Amino acid sequence: MKYLLLTSYDGADFSGWQTQPGRRTVEGVMEEAAAQIFGAPTLLTASGRTDAGVHALGQVVMLGGETTIPAEKLSACFNRLLPPDVRVLKSAEAPAEFDVTRHAKRKTYRYLAYFSETELPLFRRTHARLFARPDIEKMREAARLLVGEHDFAAFRSAGFTSKTSVREIYDLTVSEQRESFGDLYTITVTGNGFLYNMVRILSGELFAVGAGKEEGITRAFQTGERICLAKTMPPEGLTLMKVDYGVPLFGTEE
Repeated sequence: MKYLLLTSYDGADFSGWQTQPGRRTVEGVMEEAAAQIFGAPTLLTASGRTDAGVHALGQVVMLGGETTIPAEKLSACFNRLLPPDVRVLKSAEAPAEFDVTRHAKRKTYRYLAYFSETELPLFRRTHARLFARPDIEKMREAARLLVGEHDFAAFRSAGFTSKTSVREIYDLTVSEQRESFGDLYTITVTGNGFLYNMVRILSGELFAVGAGKEEGITRAFQTGERICLAKTMPPEGLTLMKVDYGVPLFGTEE
């Protein structure tokens, strides 16, 4: 039988999702827990891989196995065995012929950053630090260029393996919150899929434009050249928020 796990993790102390020899990964610790629950080695497949340091609030994971434990109770079983930086929020039986990777219709990511005169230790694991206060309106103007279907060839790092670099961004918002200790910035982007490091690259470009860099998005679309864009933002600011399959997988409230 196939099961689905709605999974959340703090990626700061992981070398990403995918199992790597000698490294601590999310997949690795979850496979260890699954082997104890099902009594045999069990392979897991996620909706997509996350890199070292990247977090997830709503990663969807599929695995197969035989157990008398009701599907909705598997989450509690996993949480008794998992380390505190990984939790299974919900569990359910997978629909017939379900493919956790190919059937994903939308993914939403959030990138967090802050500007402050002094480094803020509280945000060290969850936010990137900016060294200039960006112009939020310039960021929003540049963000509008990214919405829609485009060839995002320039918005990828080495390691790209997908057949096409064409993706569609459905929604992209930039928000700012002023506090006494500094300014908080949130980029939220929803699309039908993302290339390797695409969200971190587009976030870097938006923050750079906000800090006074000439907008390079138009040129990047025309040429497909990575050099048109600003540096890739660090991983700690990125969180996979939600994966949408067009149908509720874990009940009506997810």
